[in-house]
Amino acid sequence: MEYRKLPHGGESISALGFGTSSIGMAGEKETDAAIALALENGINYFDLASADAVPFPALGRQLGSRRREVYFQIHFGADYRSGKYGWTTDLDAIKRSVDWQLNALKTDYIDFGFLHCLDEAADLEHALRGGTLDYLLQLKEQGVVRHIGLSSHTPSVARAALKEGILDMLMFSINPAYDYQKKGEFAIGGAGERLELYRRCEAQGVGISVMKAFSGGQLLGAATSPFGRALTEYQCIQYALDKPGVLTVLPGVRDRADLKRLLGFFDAPPEARDYAVLGTFTPQEAAGVCVYCNHCQPCPAGLDIGLINKYYDLAQAGDTLAKSHYASLEKQAGSCTGCGHCDRRCPFHVRQSARMQAIRTYFGR
Repeated sequence: MEYRKLPHGGESISALGFGTSSIGMAGEKETDAAIALALENGINYFDLASADAVPFPALGRQLGSRRREVYFQIHFGADYRSGKYGWTTDLDAIKRSVDWQLNALKTDYIDFGFLHCLDEAADLEHALRGGTLDYLLQLKEQGVVRHIGLSSHTPSVARAALKEGILDMLMFSINPAYDYQKKGEFAIGGAGERLELYRRCEAQGVGISVMKAFSGGQLLGAATSPFGRALTEYQCIQYALDKPGVLTVLPGVRDRADLKRLLGFFDAPPEARDYAVLGTFTPQEAAGVCVYCNHCQPCPAGLDIGLINKYYDLAQAGDTLAKSHYASLEKQAGSCTGCGHCDRRCPFHVRQSARMQAIRTYFGR
């Protein structure tokens, strides 16, 4: 398992998390077994936006004394008291649902308390001014909630929440179809707008947990993929993990077979994770934009081209630490020899050798 640090707090979060959206349909026995398998393999981040109530008591049963080894992402606005998922913005209903979730999980604290599924500006405004955020802040002051997050599919709503300065984590839908093709119910915003959001999260120290990495499974079949070509789960996971700010990807696990297959990502060779094929069918607006995939590697001059690009973009996005991170690199943009190796290899048609010159000028060295 690989782990990534939460900027606000320093917790080490597993790069592959456990999305509980579908596991309840497998029944209690299989849910218990899948959770046990996840724990055995180092998964420590569980998203509790589920289709039903089954995962809550299952996690309560499985964890016991191991509760402090994992992190729960609990949604203030998801209601499971009927046994099935329900969405609400009513504060009293939210309070009752959160109490139910804590009891079912057999815990007295919440690692990540999320404003749940706010895709409209009016819903965010209601959460911020109508009492839900105040309730979260009150619980945080009491130590019941450790971090505050937001789940959304809308870049403009996420940006508005970032401006409030309240977020430690954002749950957002990231996959190539949403980013590049604007295909799918939640493919909101253009490629540039979405990438700018990821950069802003990293610049502000807000982690991203990724939902819908496979676009609801559509990307995994040629007949349903908007590209007319199937991608693999490993390609989609790597694509999401390469985005700025991303800490963990949360596939919806259906059973142990699903989980075993997903865990194979960490043993897969680089070519099995490589999503360079996207460069052959991304739209014009995405051409020429570095996505830090490092397909240009190895650089003959020894530059980490993806990381250099990332620090440059983050510095422009307002990340005050990006310049010092860039300065600490063993090889900086000025070491570029202009050989053109990266230009020929970049699947997204970025003229990296020219960009290295621009980056050298920007940082003044």
